[in-house]
Amino acid sequence: MKFYSPLTADFFPNEPDYEDEFYDEYEGYPQDGHELLEYETAIRDAVENDTRDFGGNLMQYYREDDSVRGKVVTAIPSVELHGNKLCGCLTVELKEPLLDDEQTVLCNYISGQYSDGWGEGFEQREIEVEDGKLYVHFWQDHDFELKRDVPDVTEFKKLLNRPKKPKMQLIGQDGNIFVIMGRASRLLTDYGQADKAKEMRDRVMSCDSYQKALSIVSEYVETELSPSPTPKRDRGDAR
Repeated sequence: MKFYSPLTADFFPNEPDYEDEFYDEYEGYPQDGHELLEYETAIRDAVENDTRDFGGNLMQYYREDDSVRGKVVTAIPSVELHGNKLCGCLTVELKEPLLDDEQTVLCNYISGQYSDGWGEGFEQREIEVEDGKLYVHFWQDHDFELKRDVPDVTEFKKLLNRPKKPKMQLIGQDGNIFVIMGRASRLLTDYGQADKAKEMRDRVMSCDSYQKALSIVSEYVETELSPSPTPKRDRGDAR
């Protein structure tokens, strides 16, 4: 069972623009789940490092001797792409299914861990990224909710009917490779191909030229640089 929740952060760039109206020297730039997509690996690694000493299982701090304790084996926080953005992800291992009231008890407990327990300590830990530093929040004082992941059959069918390779225009758009990569990544994620989006980003970041980077992007999304499919010859062409 998985539960998703909003993920936000404060970002402090290496070279801050103190005159930027959106920049606060004490709180940095606010970041939401969409903006945190590019830092997914760094945030996930930070969570794993922070929870390594206690195995990541937040249930070890659960003190109630009740049915929830008897049913829940582990509750491990991480981050995951969900709903086109990076979210907090709690993976729960169960001995047997939770009743509705037991699920409410578990969610209330985890909300407390995110706000005043483990999450309070984690949000004070600096996460170094290439262009600055992040302080990530698993809990927010507004619009916070732990939402159970329930597969949507209708949305699943829509994904099945989508083309495997989404289209994206390059001509007339911003030519910055990071902007192009971000557009392609969001498009792939929208098409249910978050794994492809990550694979593409990793390959682009490790290549050594602008042209190679464009070619890599064009492997994952259909652009003006993507090779045209070879038309099938009919039998008359082969004679």
